[in-house]
Amino acid sequence: MSSSPSPTARVGRLAVLAVGLCWLAVLFDGLDMFIYGSVLPHMLEQKALGLTPDQAGDLGSYATFGMLVGALTAGTVADRIGRKKLMVACVALFSLASALCATAGSVGVFGLGRTLAGIGLGGLLPTAISMVSDYAPRGRGALTIGMLMTGHHAGGILSAYVALWVVEPLGWRAAFWFCVLPLLFVPVLVGFLPESLSFLVAKGRGEEAGELARRYEVALPTAPAPAASAAASASASADSQVAAGRWNSLAGLFRGGEWSQTLLYWLASFGGLLLVYGVATWLPTLMRGEGYNLGSALTFVVLFNLGGIVGMLVAGRAADRFGAPRISAIWFALTAAGVFLLSVHMPLALTFAVVFLTGVFLNSAQTMIYATVSIRSRPDNRATAVGWTSGMGRFGAVFGPWLGGQLLAANKGDWGFTAFALAGLSSMVFIGIAALRGSQRTAGSDSEQKLVGAH
Repeated sequence: MSSSPSPTARVGRLAVLAVGLCWLAVLFDGLDMFIYGSVLPHMLEQKALGLTPDQAGDLGSYATFGMLVGALTAGTVADRIGRKKLMVACVALFSLASALCATAGSVGVFGLGRTLAGIGLGGLLPTAISMVSDYAPRGRGALTIGMLMTGHHAGGILSAYVALWVVEPLGWRAAFWFCVLPLLFVPVLVGFLPESLSFLVAKGRGEEAGELARRYEVALPTAPAPAASAAASASASADSQVAAGRWNSLAGLFRGGEWSQTLLYWLASFGGLLLVYGVATWLPTLMRGEGYNLGSALTFVVLFNLGGIVGMLVAGRAADRFGAPRISAIWFALTAAGVFLLSVHMPLALTFAVVFLTGVFLNSAQTMIYATVSIRSRPDNRATAVGWTSGMGRFGAVFGPWLGGQLLAANKGDWGFTAFALAGLSSMVFIGIAALRGSQRTAGSDSEQKLVGAH
């Protein structure tokens, strides 16, 4: 063993492979998520499928409702069948659903396609976060998750350019055909993405985990405590064992005084995702309503997502040092200020700067909620914890696009920025309370900081 690579090098080799493949999957996730908002101004202008503003808001909510279903079920399913299999299924699902959108002849069929795509999108993100958390170097968990989420915003940038280059000459359907291309990535995931080592160990597949660990020269994680499966073992039937295992994972989020922290994270995630998906769906349309042409409105999408990439890297680094919940609270406060300023008429250069900075703070504020939950969860329960936090937040994601559509249909588009800013303030309050409670619980020691950086 003396000639083997150092522990840091060993972890780095496997982390690069796992994070790199997950990053590409998340990029395609971002492309499919943002493409609707990017092509929406064109669809409304051309009255594609007879679309009206309130119907457009409903369609945005269909996708986020699908994401709610995907997020709520993904964690439990991933903890049972493996994160690799679920990631492959999610990429295939949202790619095929885009083909349904591209061929839709009515709003109903298009909505079905967006709902199915949402299930795949909602399932992928928490699964990918859980996967990279397994392989992140010690003390760099939040930063690694932040790096992963840059792929989501790179996909958002790509969606704006797809809308600019494809929609005008070929129509809106061509943009959704472009979103079918990630289906070609499925064989790559099948062939090269490693399964989660902690999942394999937790499921008693030690031989398979050992082979994977030897291939990449990494240490195996420790097996979960026997108590983790006590409820399932007490059951006489296999079905009862499965059910008990699922409920045991969920009940673990509320044991030992954790219920208040769990609810605070869920409420913060609700406001954060209302803000994220409300802005993602309506930013180009709202900015066009402020007098900008389609090209300029899509430039705001690019700047918003460029800010998201910068924010993920900055917030991840800061969260590893100061704590993810604290950084999230500060970021939400700055986001609320930025979103509110977009309702105020400003010179174009200043508007560009505000959109960029809003992207910096908004997207990473929500991700730091996931980082907190992921890093503070046990490996065998991590996917369930992240999935349910994301899933509860998806109720806000469903509400955000619908709210924007209703305000626009009532000719009150300017109120959209105010409503989204208030959502950011609410998330600041909830995650701030969670941060204070965490500080009180670990007062007099550095245990909280160790927890944020450990796995």
